[in-house]
This record gives sequence, C-alpha cells and structure tokens, in this order.
Amino acid sequence: MSLRTPIARVRHLGAARDGTHHWWMQRLTAVALVPLTLWFAAGVIAHVGAELSDVQDWLGRPINAAAMILFVAAAFYHGQLGMQVVIEDYVHHEGLKVASIVVVKLLSALLGLTCLIAIIQVATA
Repeated sequence: MSLRTPIARVRHLGAARDGTHHWWMQRLTAVALVPLTLWFAAGVIAHVGAELSDVQDWLGRPINAAAMILFVAAAFYHGQLGMQVVIEDYVHHEGLKVASIVVVKLLSALLGLTCLIAIIQVATA
C-alpha cells in the first residue's frame, strides 16, 4: 500500500513534494566526480615537488582550469546535498533543521566561491 496520492504517483513526487530531483543530483554529481577526482589526483601526483610556475602553467591551460572549476563545483554541491540529507534525517527540531541546512548551503557556496577565485588567480598568474 502506497502513502502517495494517485496524482503524486503520476508526477513522481515523494512525501516531501520534492520528487526525485535531489536524489538525481546526488547521483549525477557522484558520477561526474569519478573522472574529475581521478584527473585531480593525477594532476596532484604529477606536480608533487614542482615549482609554482609549473603548476600555474598547468592550471593556466583552459581545459585544466575548466576541469578544476567543474571538480570544485561538483564536489561542493555534492557535499552540500549529502549534508542536507544527513541533517534532514537526524535533526528533529524543525527550526534547528532549517537553520542548519541554510548554514550548510551558505558555507558551501562561500567555500566553493573562494576556491573558484583561487583557481582563477593561480590560472591567470
């Protein structure tokens, strides 16, 4: 027996009226992070002990700068989605839950923006 109404089943909406968007975004960012993380790890390993100018040259290439920006954006968004699920599942006071989610989203945006600015500064130096 389903607790969803017939119209909710047609629209694929869950109990929170959010549908599967959050679930899909978690999966898509996870899939995107697999090759981006491998690329990032290879880049870090390749530049262990390298001079700053070598890293700047590497990150200054458009494909590497774009991949790094995608990596940072996907990582912070994926992390924010995951933290939101944990908060929704384990924080039971509604006010604290909403405040925690807002703080996580703002902190994720602030840290992500800081990383993006750093990437641009290193890439254009």
